[in-house]
Amino acid sequence: MQFLLIAHDGKDPDALARRLKARPDHLEGIEILKRKKEFLFGGAILDDDGKMVGSMVLYDFPDRAALNEMLKDEPYITGGVWKDVKIMPFRLAGIE
Repeated sequence: MQFLLIAHDGKDPDALARRLKARPDHLEGIEILKRKKEFLFGGAILDDDGKMVGSMVLYDFPDRAALNEMLKDEPYITGGVWKDVKIMPFRLAGIE
């Protein structure tokens, strides 16, 4: 089952520093998920100045419980980067 995650970072002055600190661990985890085909695609949400202010990720997990279990160790969550997280069931269009 596919899930769309849209997360916005904090708006405090230290938000970008928290993101940059957690980013290497986040990207390492994404690479593992990609090899397991649990990460389909995603990237940073940018503000008008090109600064990272959030994330969009499309995951593929058997169910929401499995996704929630993985997210317990997500560095952007444990590191306090993502402050507003929305997760919705999703179906990627099968357009070739």
